[in-house]
Amino acid sequence: MRKTTVEIDDQLIARARMLLGTSSIKETIHRALLEVERREARRLEIKALVEMDGLDLRDEGVMARAWRY
Repeated sequence: MRKTTVEIDDQLIARARMLLGTSSIKETIHRALLEVERREARRLEIKALVEMDGLDLRDEGVMARAWRY
């Protein structure tokens, strides 16, 4: 962990706190940074699905063994 001093827009922090359901500036910033990481992970997963990257969904042998309802 590192301790630092930054200037942050009070209204922006207040809106972020409300959206994230956090109670402190530290918690808000931490949660916001985690959300950035999660958003990127979701973007990469969607990209892989769209491009069928690394997926065997077009392989008839794989799909024949897939569990179905």
